[in-house]
Amino acid sequence: MSLPKTEGEGTIEEIKEAMVQKHIPYIERAGEQGVQILCLQEIFNTPYFCPGQDRAWYESAETVPGPTTERMAEYARKYNMVMIVPVYEKEQAGVLYNTAAVIDADGTYLGKYRKNHIPHTSGFWEKFFFKPGNLGYPVFQTRYAKVGVYICYDRHFPDGARVLGLNGAEIVYNPSATVAGLSQYLWKLEQPAHAAANGYFMGCINRVGQEKPWNLGKFYGSSYFVDPRGQIFAQASEDNDELLVAEFDLEMIEEVRSIWQFYRDRRPETYGKLVEL
Repeated sequence: MSLPKTEGEGTIEEIKEAMVQKHIPYIERAGEQGVQILCLQEIFNTPYFCPGQDRAWYESAETVPGPTTERMAEYARKYNMVMIVPVYEKEQAGVLYNTAAVIDADGTYLGKYRKNHIPHTSGFWEKFFFKPGNLGYPVFQTRYAKVGVYICYDRHFPDGARVLGLNGAEIVYNPSATVAGLSQYLWKLEQPAHAAANGYFMGCINRVGQEKPWNLGKFYGSSYFVDPRGQIFAQASEDNDELLVAEFDLEMIEEVRSIWQFYRDRRPETYGKLVEL
């Protein structure tokens, strides 16, 4: 999704509400099509304000669970649809996280993942806004599948991707906000590699458009689904607001893992202590 209203075009609450209202027709369309699991983009209800360092955006953070997750839970219940809802989380005054809530198909809040790897480089000054995650790499048993979450910059690190697989994830969603440059090449390299190395599906979500007043670059979309063989089997455009829908055959996980035996053949006892910290 692209941004309908930005800094200077309303209050923070008005900007957030405009983004939610833009998403609702797509959420409704997903539900009407029978989508079983829907993931939104990174901090879906605001601009991606991290190219600046304006503490006014701290005001956009909210509790999780909280107002936005409760609002999205209504759609989850209405359509029997699991939802992954990425928002800016306020745990307490001055303690803020980049978070994704997982809501089950009956509207039950299952838990949350907090982005573990926080960049502070090349225009993304995220340490100004987010503490590193402290919840590990949880996997959530939803009505339809075991779901894990990785968020944007996390995808550059294979370690958490492996832990999600070891924790039983069948689908890992990576909601992102990433702009053209080196990461565009890595976008189609790293996540298929995670899927193939761990034998699970991934849903990779990126926003579109350019966001003023920061003008860091073009969010290049290209959201896609990748299967446990590392094959991209559905992809969205670079430029358009878009709902990408595809069918996952979870039996492929068993098939792929029975051939490659990624987990049986691991040798953790040989890895030892790899580095001195």
